[in-house]
Amino acid sequence: MHTLTRTSTTEMEVTSIRLERELKERLKELSGNQGYQALIRDILWDYVQRKSASYEPRYSRSDIRATIAATAEREERCLITGKFIRAGEAMLLGFTLDGTMIPLSLDSLTGGNCG
Repeated sequence: MHTLTRTSTTEMEVTSIRLERELKERLKELSGNQGYQALIRDILWDYVQRKSASYEPRYSRSDIRATIAATAEREERCLITGKFIRAGEAMLLGFTLDGTMIPLSLDSLTGGNCG
């Protein structure tokens, strides 16, 4: 994720976000020593990177242990090739080694343009 290069908190903008109490507590549990605000920044940077034109996929074919055929209900981005998948288009849902389900284009596991 983006925060591998840490920015000093004194250089950051102060903002306010309202979170449900349960969400905030779950984030605290999940973040461990990292801190939940740093976790939120990582999640937001990951989202920004996925939506940007310069996105570089971070998964490879070897990370996928199973797939399921699916149809995109909204625009998605293949997390192996970086290709956009339009709403209504056939796609795959890939289960990664860590149990995450990710969107995949149909050619992502067979094409030569894979990461």
